[in-house]
Amino acid sequence: MGAPGDGDGQRDGRAGGGAGCGGPAGSRGAGSGEPPGPRPGARPAGMPRWLPRAFVLALGLVAAYQILSWAFLRVLGLLLDVLIAFFLALAMEPAVAGLSRRGVRRGPATALVSVVLLAAAAGFFGALGSLFVEQVSRIVENLPRYVSDVLRWSNAHFHTDLDVDRLRSRAIHSDWARGFLRSGARNVWGISATLLGGVFQLLTVALFTFYFAAEAPRLRVALCSVLPPARQAEVLRAWEIAVAKTGGYLYSRALMALISGGAHFVFLELLGVPYAAALAVWVGVVSQFVPTVGTYIGGALPLLIAFTVDPWTALWVLAFIVIYQQLENYVLQPRITARTVDIHPAVAFGSVVAGASLLGVVGALVAIPATATLQGFLGAYVKRYDVPGDADAPRLRRRRGRGGSEGLGRHEGHRSREGRERSSRWWRRGR
Repeated sequence: MGAPGDGDGQRDGRAGGGAGCGGPAGSRGAGSGEPPGPRPGARPAGMPRWLPRAFVLALGLVAAYQILSWAFLRVLGLLLDVLIAFFLALAMEPAVAGLSRRGVRRGPATALVSVVLLAAAAGFFGALGSLFVEQVSRIVENLPRYVSDVLRWSNAHFHTDLDVDRLRSRAIHSDWARGFLRSGARNVWGISATLLGGVFQLLTVALFTFYFAAEAPRLRVALCSVLPPARQAEVLRAWEIAVAKTGGYLYSRALMALISGGAHFVFLELLGVPYAAALAVWVGVVSQFVPTVGTYIGGALPLLIAFTVDPWTALWVLAFIVIYQQLENYVLQPRITARTVDIHPAVAFGSVVAGASLLGVVGALVAIPATATLQGFLGAYVKRYDVPGDADAPRLRRRRGRGGSEGLGRHEGHRSREGRERSSRWWRRGR
């Protein structure tokens, strides 16, 4: 009769024993004083899975940046040559396209324009070279007399006892002269390598220029074939503006250089200044293709040569340079550049300084054509509004209207379908 009670007690004892001392729960219970363990299936705390992959990715990016920087520095000279060739090809494009429309194939037309440009450059450097060689030979020939005059003046005014023969012997047998001759002999190979590198660079620029000018239609087709039709019209429009602005700027400057050189040649010849032709070529080219300060740089050389003839002759040359500069600024330049490009002198000077800071001499050469192209983009794609009370607005509208392609679509929100089709057919005209 005590069995049911005994059974219940045994069951309670087994339950109490299991809860107090049996199984994992009992061993890690609250009464044991040990902290609770991790849940079943939980991962131990440690390094996240994404951290090694992020570390490897960062190393890969740094390595790729170093490799690309190294490769870019290696090909930087080639990229600058290609940039110069591209702007030269843009300048040649109007002449080449004009010959192509008259039945001349693009290859012979490009060769003909290149020969004309090379002949003009050879004439310029030949004239300056003859002037330089003649002046150097004259200085070398008269150097003993100059030295004797200086020593005689020094002996008379400072009571010195200087002799030409003793100075010559000391200069020839001095350590400075010997060191200079040794360094010159060691630098012969370096100078030769520099000259060969310059010749190779000129040939590279000439080759790329000929390719860009002769294959311009195919190059435009290859570029536009990877773009949708709407983008093709925009690219061709931008190309047209670049050709018009770059070629217009260079041709207008060449015309003004021709006028300036002719005027200075006539005046210098009338005054009897030696090397009038070479000096006129120098003044014409430097004054037109070096912005703002080119007039003063170009006029310094003929002024110096005229001073060797007579101080009054130099004064007349200075007066003519100043008068012609005013005539050019207020009469010739506005009429010649009205249909091509008209860059403010401050903008031109700033672009040259910025280009020289970025790319050196190359940047200074391509700064103004690039600025003219950018100005053409802004004039064609930026919508402008009249300002109330602006008295120059009608005159500016007339100038923009005479500017040909610059005035097309300037005040329109979007071009019509006919305008887009005209732009897309533009590249076929040069074929």
